[in-house]
Amino acid sequence: MQGAAAPSNRTVLTASLVGTAVEFYDFYIYATAASLVFGPLFFPKDSASAQLMLSYATFAIAFIARPVGAVFFGHFGDRIGRKSTLVASLLLMGGSTTAIAFLPGYAMAGWIAPLLLCILRFGQGFGLGGEWGGAALLAVENAPPGWKTRFGMFPQLGAPVGFIAANGLFLILGLMLSPGQFLSWGWRIPFLLSAVLVAIGLWVRLSLTETPAFEAALKEAPPPMVPLGEVLRTNWREVLGGTFGVVACFCIYYVSTAFALGYGTKTLGYSREAFLGVQLISILFMAGGIIWAGYWSDAANPRRVLMTGCVLAVLAGFALAPMMGAGSLLLVGVFLSLAMVLMGFVYGPLGAWLPGLFPARVRYTGASVAFNVGGIIGGGMTPLIAQKLADGGGLAPVGLYLSGAAALSLVALLLLKPKASA
Repeated sequence: MQGAAAPSNRTVLTASLVGTAVEFYDFYIYATAASLVFGPLFFPKDSASAQLMLSYATFAIAFIARPVGAVFFGHFGDRIGRKSTLVASLLLMGGSTTAIAFLPGYAMAGWIAPLLLCILRFGQGFGLGGEWGGAALLAVENAPPGWKTRFGMFPQLGAPVGFIAANGLFLILGLMLSPGQFLSWGWRIPFLLSAVLVAIGLWVRLSLTETPAFEAALKEAPPPMVPLGEVLRTNWREVLGGTFGVVACFCIYYVSTAFALGYGTKTLGYSREAFLGVQLISILFMAGGIIWAGYWSDAANPRRVLMTGCVLAVLAGFALAPMMGAGSLLLVGVFLSLAMVLMGFVYGPLGAWLPGLFPARVRYTGASVAFNVGGIIGGGMTPLIAQKLADGGGLAPVGLYLSGAAALSLVALLLLKPKASA
């Protein structure tokens, strides 16, 4: 029996990692393209700063869509099961991403072009809204005793894997193509390749079975008719605390990736290829931070690791301006790597901490809604706000913004007392 369990665990962890990596690849190629090319391609030629901010505004649409997707997919995930819901979310996300590759630009289609971009961006966010919660549950609800956070870190590792694939591909294209070729058609290649990655993710996920926790919940009682209503009625404190508890990870991530890339290339004057290379190195520190936090959380508890990460992130906010504005790409890389380690601390344990706040019968909905509403607060407008703050006062206000987001999550974690996992 022991020999049969190991392949099952490998399959579960592979499915949670591969599927999430594909979803985050889709999400990150948009973030990268929004920082580099979508402004001049899809918006009128007013100013470079205005185009960049309009591009970041379309980036924010997905964060509005994510809670809607969380409610939709959470409803079916708690009623009919984790497996089929995860397959559907992957299909929607991948289809929306691939379609972006075929969009006309503003010069060809006028305002129809950004309108279509916004619709497909909404589809991306809607699909991703059902992804994270389901992948986390898939891992955690199959975890042996004492291994919840180490299993729960596998969906989290999908984030750096997806980022490396997305930005690595943009870096290769930038090196192989001229700026004109990249702006004309090269940026479409990462979106086209999403179709191949989605097919791989589907192949892995279709081999899954339902989680033991979901099957046990069905044996105890029929599934809730309206999971959202039940979770808001019985677990509203956990939804509220979980929402603000995840704000720090979104803010750290999008300040250090989308905002930093746009500001570094357009204001600080670093080349796109050099800055992408620095970010690719820094994301390895995020992966290391996630693994470190996973082992540490199982030895201690996820809440303690999350709070430690938030305290350190508050301090890191004060280092943002002097390090990023020092005129040295090396110091920029050191700061981004430090921020990514802290990102691992405030992100890695979420795969176990958030689902652990809710009973199994409403866990998909509760964890997904908290995670994705927190995404709006912490990440949806962050590149746009950070760019506006930087335009008005330089990098110091951006650092204070980062510290404030981390402090908000710290307060939420302190106020939300842990419950025994269902």
